[in-house]
Amino acid sequence: MKQSIWRNQRFWRFFGQALVVVLILAGLAFLGSNLDRNLRQLGIRLGFDFLRSQAGFSIGDTPIPYQSSDSYAWALLVGLVNSLRVIGLGIGLATLVGVSVGIARLSDNWLLRQLALFYVETLRNTPLLLQLFFWYFAVFFRFPPVETPLRWLALTVSKGGLQLGELRVSSEFTALLLGLSFYTAAFIAEVVRGGIQSVPQGQWEAARSLGLKPGQTLRLVVLPQALRTIVPPLGNQYLNLAKNSSLAIAVGYPDLYAVSSTTFNQTGRAVEVMILISLTYLSLSLLISLLINLYNRSVQLVER
Repeated sequence: MKQSIWRNQRFWRFFGQALVVVLILAGLAFLGSNLDRNLRQLGIRLGFDFLRSQAGFSIGDTPIPYQSSDSYAWALLVGLVNSLRVIGLGIGLATLVGVSVGIARLSDNWLLRQLALFYVETLRNTPLLLQLFFWYFAVFFRFPPVETPLRWLALTVSKGGLQLGELRVSSEFTALLLGLSFYTAAFIAEVVRGGIQSVPQGQWEAARSLGLKPGQTLRLVVLPQALRTIVPPLGNQYLNLAKNSSLAIAVGYPDLYAVSSTTFNQTGRAVEVMILISLTYLSLSLLISLLINLYNRSVQLVER
């Protein structure tokens, strides 16, 4: 006998999901219509034509060619590239430091273990904004002026930033990178520590019985298994770093949010600028999540 559609669970699941989608779209349409009506009453038209206008402001860090005569669209692109620089390098540095500190938290050396604990507890329980101020004002502002920098081998240090040969980075960029990386690394360290401790003790004993040294055991036996536990929360920390990079405005680094704020102040296009910022950070977060999920899938056990 054919089952009645009213008792078909698959139908009701599909119907419920479709109803939720319709309600969300209806809510977005209502909000959009209400926004458009309010803007019209104020004599403001919603549009992005201002992006073609001349920006008229300078940007300190310009990894790609930029002049104040360029458009707002190009200025926002410069800000986006600056954000990507910090996020990309920050993820790499935070991972390196976080993994090292996480392993040190489980060290047999008492002093090393306590130093790692102090690092984790101090940075995790201190506001990120305060740490950025520390790196910028307490560290880089204490360096000598640009005219009389400190030189050590090929490294030159001053208030203007760091220079190593042809590579030069500003103090704002370096303070933001170090602040974000070391702060996020404290959380990554706890993720790594928990992942390592989730591996059964028998795996350590089996590796030891095979004559593997502690370093080899960790690298060849424990960490590959711990990755299945480490990767998902690790992705959350990468997402936090990407979103926290918007605090760059606090130290004067011209990232996407800082450039967008200047654009909004000059054009008065608050809604359009907020839409662009939201979509950009949403896209970055989705991209990071996609890459983490793909990698997580590759390290998971495949049941046969």
